Amino acid sequence: MDISTIKWPAEVFVTGIGTDVGKSYATGWLARELRGNGINCITQKMIQTGNVGMSEDILLHRKIMGTGLLKEDLDLTTAPMIFTYPASPHLAARIDGKEIDFDKITDATQKLKKDYSTVIIEGAGGLMVPLENEYLTADYIRDHKLPAIVVIGGQLGSINLVLLTLNAVKDYGIDLFGVIYNPFFDKDATICEETRNYLKNWMSARFPAAIWLDMPKRL
Repeated sequence: MDISTIKWPAEVFVTGIGTDVGKSYATGWLARELRGNGINCITQKMIQTGNVGMSEDILLHRKIMGTGLLKEDLDLTTAPMIFTYPASPHLAARIDGKEIDFDKITDATQKLKKDYSTVIIEGAGGLMVPLENEYLTADYIRDHKLPAIVVIGGQLGSINLVLLTLNAVKDYGIDLFGVIYNPFFDKDATICEETRNYLKNWMSARFPAAIWLDMPKRL
C-alpha cells in the first residue's frame, strides 16, 4: 500500500502482539516513510522503562529516521515518563517509587500536535500490558480515542497472538487503523507465507477499513 495515499490521523498509537515484536523499529520506519512522503510527523514514547535520562526507543526512532535528536527529544516531550527498571510500566514505576502521570503524557502529546500533523505514539509491550493496577494500555488507548496500529509477525505462534490482540481491540472498542507486518523474525518461509496470507484474509473480513503495511526486513 502506498503510504502517501493514506489519510493519516493527528495521533496514532503503535502497539504489538507482545514484547520484542519490533515495535520501536516499526515506529521509526513508519515515521521515516511518512516524512519521506511529505507528512510532518514525530514519534513519542508513551512510557519508557529500563532507561535513565533518555529513551533508548526514541534514540532508535531517530537513527532509523536519520534526523538525529530533535528539540522535542531534548526536553523529554517525546518521552515524558522514563523509569529505570526494565519491566512493565506498573512494576517499573513501583520500583522507582513513582507514579505514572497520565496527564503529563497526554499534555506532551498535545504539545507535539501543535507543531506536527501526525504524532506516532509507541506503547510499552503489548495491548494488555498493565500501566497502573488494573488499568491497561488498551484502557489508555480507548479512553483517549486513539486509532491503533498493531505490529505483527509471521513466525510460528503468530496467528494465535494476532487474533487474540485484534479481538481485544474489537472488545475494547478501539479503532484499528492498521497493522504493520514485521518480517525480521521470519525464519521458516512456508510457515510465514501461510501466516501472512491467513492474517491478511482474516483481517480484511473483520476490519475491512484497516490498512496493511509490509515493513522491509532491513531498514
